[in-house]
Formats: sequence, structure tokens, C-alpha cells
Amino acid sequence: MTAPAHSQARDLRRVIGFAGGTALVVGITIGGGIFRKPPTIAGLVPNPLVILGLWTAFGLISICGALAVAELSSVLPRAGGVYVFLREAYGDAAAFVFGWLYVFVTTPTAVAALSVVFAEFLLNMLGMSADAATVQMIAISAVVILTFANVLGARVGAAVSEVTTLVKVTGLAAIILGAFLLGHGSLSHITEGGVVQRGGLARAVASVIWTYDGWVAVSMIAGEVVAPERLMKRIIITGMLVIVTLYIGANLAYLYIMPVGVMAQQKEAIARTVMTAIAGPAGGAVIMLAIITSVFGALNGNLLAKPRVAYAMARDGLTFSFLGKTHQRWSTPWAALLIQGAVAIIMVLVLKDFDTLTTYFVVVEWAALIFAVGAVFVLRRKMAEAPRSFRTPAYPLVPLLFVFGTVVGVSAIIWGEIQVGNFSPIYGLAIALAGFPAHHLWKRLKRIP
Repeated sequence: MTAPAHSQARDLRRVIGFAGGTALVVGITIGGGIFRKPPTIAGLVPNPLVILGLWTAFGLISICGALAVAELSSVLPRAGGVYVFLREAYGDAAAFVFGWLYVFVTTPTAVAALSVVFAEFLLNMLGMSADAATVQMIAISAVVILTFANVLGARVGAAVSEVTTLVKVTGLAAIILGAFLLGHGSLSHITEGGVVQRGGLARAVASVIWTYDGWVAVSMIAGEVVAPERLMKRIIITGMLVIVTLYIGANLAYLYIMPVGVMAQQKEAIARTVMTAIAGPAGGAVIMLAIITSVFGALNGNLLAKPRVAYAMARDGLTFSFLGKTHQRWSTPWAALLIQGAVAIIMVLVLKDFDTLTTYFVVVEWAALIFAVGAVFVLRRKMAEAPRSFRTPAYPLVPLLFVFGTVVGVSAIIWGEIQVGNFSPIYGLAIALAGFPAHHLWKRLKRIP
């Protein structure tokens, strides 16, 4: 078995409870996707029943993955989450490659995309022109503010997530209940639809998976959760049930209010259109504020949780040691936070197309999750005697369903994007593979006196 990680060191304070952890799961996952992606999906898949099938299928797949991660988190409740699971199951090289991706691909691009969406929605609410320079200025300001908020302590970051998560859950609940209780829609919208093309279906999978992306990040702050052996499973499972319920409910509400063809035309802020139809312009403005808060909360959650991977890598000697330093006063991985914030700002400055960017990193991250969830099989054998306060139900069926469903989904995304000449998923996977020679080089450099 791999030697115990230095990331077990008690430099990080255990200050996050059940409410804060659940808020992080929901807050990281529910960002701008449920408010921005449904029109994109409707344009690619003009059939409401197929759309709802996609949301339900990948919701169930995500829950299967979350159940496996809950077991892994109960066995290895350390800062770094998936990175720790991969290191224990497969060794340093696999863990290094995952950390490589999180530092250079997935975290910066996720933070950059969320900050740009935040800026676009804010300008939309204010009725201002969303020119590139203004969007970048607001996006960078949001990254800077939240980076320093999380340097001040995990408790501060978790508190921000609790508030923003409450707002976004309330907003989505208002859309769902308002649509069916006060809206003048029709159930016939849900059963009417056109022919679905295979290419469009494959590309739509990328949007659905991206919207579900983020739930695993809560495992990365396990080192700061109070009594993680007891709470992590409750946090992950409760959070995922809330997310899937809200996602399916929101899509039902959108489709009830408008036909799928009209939905495809609502390129930005579909929730505002729906709420305006229900409660007038004031209702639309309120829900837009909730959307902005939702994106801000997801941005905060990503900045809080994901730098813990770079921190854990540094503690294990797999990257520069300064990334493993904690602040003397606030006990936070300040160096990792600042570096991730800086790289995200660079990504904001070079960000071109939102949908292409999300496709770019979602394929890489979910490909890594296949191996992360697969670690439950490996560690059942390697750490058979380790105490498990939670065991994946219906094992091995549940993790196998996640692995099979994700392989199908990722393969569909790659095929669909190649059909339209978008090779960004291939580029992302190439960067992933480049992590293996980078790990070899790192080991050689470490041996040089």
C-alpha cells in the first residue's frame, strides 16, 4: 500500500459541519449550468422526453458515483479527496496526473467559465452591454474577491456557500412551484417534439454532464469536515438527492411553460423568461438575482474545495512544496488558493467560447472520475481491514453502473464533438496523458541534489 500521505497532517482545521458540507455539494454543482445549458440542449435534442431522460439518466449515474465516493471518503477522510483515492489505489503516477489536470486544466477553466457567466448574467440584470472588456473586468474581480475570502478560512468560504446555496435552492424551488401553480403552460409541451439526431444527442450529453459536474469536489475538503467518518456520507448523499430533484424539476418547469422549439431560442437566462411569464418583470428581476447568486456560490465552492488537490500533492512531495503551506493565522492552503486564482484569471483573459470550454474540460474530468470511482474496487482489496462507516449499497452494481454510464457518456461526447470539427476533448485528453512523462521528469528532478 502507498505510504501514508503527509496531507493527513493536522494543519487544516476541521470546521465544516453537515450544513456547510451539504451547501458545498449543492453550491459547487448547481452553478450556471441549469440556467444556461437547457436552451443549448433543446436546440440539439428537440424532444422533451429525451431531454428529461438525459437529465434523469445522468442524475442516477451521478448518484451511483456519489455513493462510491461516500465510501471512499469514509475510509480516507483527507484533504485532496479524489487525489487521495487515486494515490492509494493506483500509486503516485495516477495521482500526479489527476493533480496535474486539476492545477492546469479543470479547476482554472471551471473557475474561469463560472466567473464569465457571473459577469454576463450581472450585466444582463443591469441592462448593460456585455462587451468583452467589461465581462473580463467583472469576472477577474469576482475571482480575486473570492480567492481572498477563502484564504481567510474554510469557515468563511463555507458560510458564503451556505448563504448562496439557500438562495439558489429557493430560486429553483420558486421556478418549479411557480410554473405549475401559477404559470399558464401546458403538459402537451412535454410530449411534443421532433426527431432526434445522433450527433445532436451526443453533443447534448456534454451539456448535461457539465451541469452535474462538481459534486465530487466536496471530497476534497474532507480534511476540514468535523467527524468526516460520520458526516461525509450524509453530506454527499443528501446533496446529490437535492441536486437531481431540482434539475429534473427545473427542466419540467421550463418545458411546461414553453414548447421545446421556443426553449431553444432562450440562449441566456431562461429562468428569467419563465419567471417573468409567471410573476411579471419584478419576478424576472428577482430570479435573475438568484441566478447571479447561484453562479457566485458555485464559483466560491470551486475556489474553496479544488485547491486542496494542489495542497495535498505538495504535502506528498508530488509538486512544489510551497503549495503545501498553510497560513499561520487562518490555517488555509493560501499558496494553492492564490496560484489557482491566478491561473483562473489567465484563463478568463484567453477564454473564447463557453460551450467549447466546458466540453474541453468535462471530458477530462469525468474520464478521471471513472478511475476514481473504480478505486472502490481496488481499495476493497488493498484496504480490506480498514474501518468503513459507510459501504456502497448494492456493491458492485452501483459503482459498475457509474463506470459504464460514464464511459458511454464520455465516448458519446468525443464522437459528437469530432463530428462537428471540435477537437477540444482530444486536446484535453492529450494534456492528461502528458502528465505521465511530466511525473517521470518530476521524479528525476527530485533526485538531483
